[in-house]
Amino acid sequence: MTTENTTTESTYPARLHRRRRKQASKRRATNSAMSLEAQQARPIKEAVDALKSFKQTKFDQTVECCVHLGIDPKQADQQLRGALTMPNGIGRSARVICFCTDDKVEAMKAAGAVEAGSDDLAKKITEGWFDFDVAIASPDMMRVVGQLGRVLGPKGLMPSPKAGTVTPDAETAVAEFAAGKAEYRNDEGGNIHAIVGKMSFSSENLVENLEHFMNTIDKIRPASTKGIYIKRCVISGTMTPGVEVAVS
Repeated sequence: MTTENTTTESTYPARLHRRRRKQASKRRATNSAMSLEAQQARPIKEAVDALKSFKQTKFDQTVECCVHLGIDPKQADQQLRGALTMPNGIGRSARVICFCTDDKVEAMKAAGAVEAGSDDLAKKITEGWFDFDVAIASPDMMRVVGQLGRVLGPKGLMPSPKAGTVTPDAETAVAEFAAGKAEYRNDEGGNIHAIVGKMSFSSENLVENLEHFMNTIDKIRPASTKGIYIKRCVISGTMTPGVEVAVS
């Protein structure tokens, strides 16, 4: 190797060196070893403590929960969708828009909406604007929203009564979703994913959020579901191995 090549190689950041050598970082290697030492399912409190014991990153990781359910997603009466607010929040806010009449635009923006309106807002979206996470609509605005089904539907942004994003009390819905209220829905494999907080949360707050989520899932069990309903639950950070939570 020439001197020039050696100099160039030595200036690569350490992470690029690892990528070229396909070598895991020390943090990842340590966490992987820790996860192998204890793979059994454990109670919620112990699972949260195990998650927080992993070697941390420099940023505040998001803590997620994935629940595998004994439902048949192909059956309409077993598809689960809704929204919930965690007792201690999830550590982040959402960009919310609201479809409403012109006289309510200012009130919706005051409640936390980044944009509000009716036909003008719909036109803005059809032209390619998608800088938002949640779309709220009052029932009388469905004539406008209905025309956006092909645009919002594939992105999972279409307002829905089941998710609480079509409601007569749109102002309250805007405030709740802007503060961190989150939607959930099952995927094709019968799994539901949800954010339950940040790694910087105390163990007590994460436990409370996780228990609230699990209780919510248990309460919405479809009547037609047979056998075991909650089959498995795993929590993880953005860059940590998963920790299995014991389910009864």
